[in-house]
Amino acid sequence: MNMIKRSPWVYHAHAGGCVGCDIELVACLGPRYDLERLGVRLVPSPRYADVLLVTGPVPLHTKPFLERVYAQTPEPKRVIAIGACGCSCGVFIDDENYSIAGPVDKIIPVDVKIPGCPPKPEAIIEGIMKVLRMK
Repeated sequence: MNMIKRSPWVYHAHAGGCVGCDIELVACLGPRYDLERLGVRLVPSPRYADVLLVTGPVPLHTKPFLERVYAQTPEPKRVIAIGACGCSCGVFIDDENYSIAGPVDKIIPVDVKIPGCPPKPEAIIEGIMKVLRMK
């Protein structure tokens, strides 16, 4: 995979969970942290995205959606799992949970994991910058 050498466009896929990570992601796009100053832009379709930001554990009914979103993303694909739920299922890790397919990396390949419940905007920005430096 090649390193992204232009302003990255990101697509946010909410797989499930409490939306705490989504609120922190929106905070990154607001005036205080302003991800757009770094060239990062949120796009409405995975077909235009360089990076997928996935939050939440993946419920069984969302698994086909996430696989389809991943398939629609052009190469080179970069995936970031955000939050404890996205990285390891968080509080939904119980083996007897019949409705959860698993964390994001059990469904699609993940390049960077950003743990936390929810992670701070600074951690999300650092994770995005980390995935952009990957070769």
